[in-house]
Amino acid sequence: MTAWMNLGQQLKVNASKYPDTLALVDEDRKFTYPETNQRVNKLCHSLLSLGLSKGDKVAVFMENSIEIVEIFLATAKTGLVIVPINFRLVGKEVSYIVNNSDAKAFIVHDEFTPMLDGIKGGLENIPPENYIVVGRDIDGYQTYEPFIQKSQGHEPESNVAPKDTWILIYTSGTTGKPKGVVRSHESHIAFFLINSIDFGFNEHDVCLNVMPLCHINSTFFTFTFTYIGATVYIHPARSFKPEQILDIIQNEKITFISLIPTHYNLILNISEKAQNYDVSSIRKLLCSSAPVHKKMKLDIMDFFQGVELFEAYGSTEAGIVTVLKPENQLRKLGSIGQESLGTDFIKILDENGKEVPPGEVGELYSRGPMLFDAYYKLPDKTKEAFQGDWFSAGDMARKDADGFYQIVDRKDNMIITGGENVYPSEIEEVVGSHECVFDCAVIGIPDDKWGEKVVAVVIPKGSEETEVTEAMIVECCKDQMAGYKRPKEILFIKEDEMPRTPTGKILHRKLREKFK
Repeated sequence: MTAWMNLGQQLKVNASKYPDTLALVDEDRKFTYPETNQRVNKLCHSLLSLGLSKGDKVAVFMENSIEIVEIFLATAKTGLVIVPINFRLVGKEVSYIVNNSDAKAFIVHDEFTPMLDGIKGGLENIPPENYIVVGRDIDGYQTYEPFIQKSQGHEPESNVAPKDTWILIYTSGTTGKPKGVVRSHESHIAFFLINSIDFGFNEHDVCLNVMPLCHINSTFFTFTFTYIGATVYIHPARSFKPEQILDIIQNEKITFISLIPTHYNLILNISEKAQNYDVSSIRKLLCSSAPVHKKMKLDIMDFFQGVELFEAYGSTEAGIVTVLKPENQLRKLGSIGQESLGTDFIKILDENGKEVPPGEVGELYSRGPMLFDAYYKLPDKTKEAFQGDWFSAGDMARKDADGFYQIVDRKDNMIITGGENVYPSEIEEVVGSHECVFDCAVIGIPDDKWGEKVVAVVIPKGSEETEVTEAMIVECCKDQMAGYKRPKEILFIKEDEMPRTPTGKILHRKLREKFK
């Protein structure tokens, strides 16, 4: 018996402990814990029948659904490793991740099969019979429901240890190539238990999941509830309609949601008629991915009367590092809070690796049980991210006299737009490759709807025959990257207007100051 039961192992216990509790719910279906456990067991046996064994990777390209939750649970039970891929990515980006991860099977929603068909020939490790489609029957794929129903529902034999890898999830890389973040079962178990205490969750909660399950945020919060025996309502991430969300809250008696500021903004700006929804079941709300201004905080707490509002700071690699709790929301505006339970003391270090005093800015380092293991196949990048056993996501921060932290800037100029992380260098590589572009820089500019919008600052080449237009840049990006990464605005400047260091490096910070 292992010291910690992983998510899949705990599902078996919950099936016995909570026989009448709904585990997973969507618009059309409701599955109790025993029903969910049996479906997951069948999926386990069906996946293993493909010739997969412990440690093998299963790539998943799917919208939020009960099926993707079942895949997370099945990989946890069998020791397989899930590779969740952002469904907003295009074929070129997907192909890189699938090959880099060494995935041996691919599960996809039917609407995404045209993209996958276009890259199948370049996927190196997946045999033809190992493509599974969720939804309608499509040639060249095994259909998910018949695929799982062909197997028995008994518990699979497995020997999965807490330190074994469960998730290989990719983040955008500062050099244009995404990095695979290797995360163990025990790092997630730690989060589920710590999260339950820090936020005060219990088995009576009903979580509404609208954040994409290809993101670490959703794996953290969605599965906290299945771990403790509560209920999760799964909603498509691309279908955020405020009135529909409020209707679900009212009818399903939702008690918790994790949202980004963009979501809250949409809810707070609904029609007066829509404000008649009963949202009194909501006990707690989380806001993450971007700071929340005082007015929005007040409006949220006015709309959801009596709610406890939390904010959290963390990363795919580190898990949740700090939490700003309800009692400090207005007292510590702009703060990311204090250390999450179980997180070792945070260090703010200068460029020489020495701790800075309170009030001074440095790079934020943390360590704790939620920390990732490594970047997949990137030992040098893994080493660069650490000072000893302390990890940094590259954010610059300061600590106040009361022990609360505030993010000052992103060391690598990362842009967060609509909850998605975007790194400028990836877009700069595409825009800069256009024959009419001399040089370019990509920055994030504050935006009321998305938090930040992606803006390309372009120096065109001087020849009139090669005059570049905004439409040309947009077209250049269309098939090269996901929609959320594409510049929403193109600004043209002269070469001598681009701020640079003495060595010629573009100063993104100066551009942001100029155009914000």
